[in-house]
Amino acid sequence: MTAKAKVVVLDYGSGNLRSAQRALERVGADVTVTSDADAALNADGLVVPGVGAFAACMEGLRSIGGERIIDVRLAGGRPVLGVCVGMQILFSHGVEFGVDTDGCGQWPGVVSRLDAPVIPHMGWNTVDAATGSELFAGLDAETRFYFVHSYAVQKWELETLSESPIVRPLVTWATHHVPFVAAVENGPLAATQFHPEKSGDAGAVLLSNWVKGIS
Repeated sequence: MTAKAKVVVLDYGSGNLRSAQRALERVGADVTVTSDADAALNADGLVVPGVGAFAACMEGLRSIGGERIIDVRLAGGRPVLGVCVGMQILFSHGVEFGVDTDGCGQWPGVVSRLDAPVIPHMGWNTVDAATGSELFAGLDAETRFYFVHSYAVQKWELETLSESPIVRPLVTWATHHVPFVAAVENGPLAATQFHPEKSGDAGAVLLSNWVKGIS
């Protein structure tokens, strides 16, 4: 019998921790919710959730040494999955209410308010999955995922990508009045703007694909 993939959902004071845990357990992972650095570093996979404000999430992440945990894992090629604001904080910085906050800087890019008549973007939406995506394998173009956010990365900054130690990302887009980044797959680092744990069967397929990839 194959051992279950051990996944840590990082508890830094932000995110739908228990719903993420249940969704990952549903697809066969052995899940622990913790802020313990050793557990987070040694797990097969690390999930970084996040809800609320970019600045508050970064403050919480730094309070437990979360930036270092992510850096060390990626340096060793160990999988990390960011979800919602947990995706946003992986970028260079976020701008909310005129305040510019540094992010983790794993990818170049700015998280900014969506230029849309209805904010937040809340509900089900399709995505334009990147060719060759492993996260979206087995899901068709009409598949919908659950979003709830007012901010997003609206420009993929390819011109600075060559300076990044992580190369050749697969970028998935969605549209809410304007296009925005819905998911990124980049070697051991992946992220979704939508909530797979709230996306029913579609989210379960995506999480299952990720868990299989870390097993």
